[in-house]
Amino acid sequence: MPTRKRLPGGAGKPIAFRLPEADRAAWLAKVQASGMTQSEFFREVVLTNRTAIQPRVAKTRDLVRLIYHFNKAGNNLNQLTHRVHGDHLAGKIGPASYESVLYQLEL
Repeated sequence: MPTRKRLPGGAGKPIAFRLPEADRAAWLAKVQASGMTQSEFFREVVLTNRTAIQPRVAKTRDLVRLIYHFNKAGNNLNQLTHRVHGDHLAGKIGPASYESVLYQLEL
């Protein structure tokens, strides 16, 4: 199920419309294929006059895991950089060591 996104300025007022059963099935199939909520799909199609919606690519389990590890590594690098910078400013490490660590981080 897609996650709900908050609209700027609040949820606003609902708009309802009726469809014959065949059209409703086609509508719901297109909404589901797009990966959007019904509200997002309606706004995208009607308000931007788009007639072709590109479906969102479903994240595979491997991709989710890869993104998790990538974010963890980025966080660790950020913590290391912050610590080295703080130690350099406090005089705990010399300029040569500081430059060496920065060089290694850039690599």
